[in-house]
Amino acid sequence: MDLIRDSLVFVLDSATDVAPIVIFLFAFQLFVIRERIPNFWQIVVGFVFVTIGLGLFLVGLEKTLFPLGRLMAQQLTNPDFLHEVSGRVGAALLWHDFHWVYLFAAAIGFSTTLAEPALMAVSIKANEVSAGAVGVWGLRVAVALGVGFGVSLGCYRIITGLPLEYFIAAGYLVVIVQTAVAPKMIVPLAYDSGGVTTSTVTVPLITALGLGLAEAVPGRSALLDGFGLVAFASLFPIISVLAYGQFAVLRGKK
Repeated sequence: MDLIRDSLVFVLDSATDVAPIVIFLFAFQLFVIRERIPNFWQIVVGFVFVTIGLGLFLVGLEKTLFPLGRLMAQQLTNPDFLHEVSGRVGAALLWHDFHWVYLFAAAIGFSTTLAEPALMAVSIKANEVSAGAVGVWGLRVAVALGVGFGVSLGCYRIITGLPLEYFIAAGYLVVIVQTAVAPKMIVPLAYDSGGVTTSTVTVPLITALGLGLAEAVPGRSALLDGFGLVAFASLFPIISVLAYGQFAVLRGKK
């Protein structure tokens, strides 16, 4: 019963969020364009599906993905587990003792990005407009590698407590240098690739992982340290896709 009640609440909240968009679109069509809306009932049914789907998706996040991310972070940062895998029982934990956290973060970032619907759509379109020069799987894997590395590096930042701005500034410095030397056709796509990774599948899991990790590591604040993984997941795909373009040019020359 609790699950049904929560689901109804989320669906109603989604309807409230979608309502302004619906009102604006219909008002613009009727009072500005001044034409009848084609396929009116089909559009209405589509909005109903979107509302129900958003509500159920939010229920799934709240009941599964967020708790799962926190649980995995707590288990992987358990002192008993870390002392056992490091073989240094009783010694102070160092940043390299958390290697399973880094591996898990990289795997989560990589796998969730491959499953990201937005990335699939962008990869297919990029393949079509480039006449096959940009491979669908090549682009998806390049973006996924960037996200995996970025999330893993973000977890390292949380564990060590180093300032976020240092990593972001250094990353964008690399992006600037790469942009100057990368093939021009790949640059806009690389910048867009950083945005499509922060969508429905990737963001909830890595956000839950960051918050859970900040809560589990002593001396870390969930508010100050728990957030920031999404920034890493947006930045490093740009680097990896630019590198993918540079590699493709070098391979073509050979």
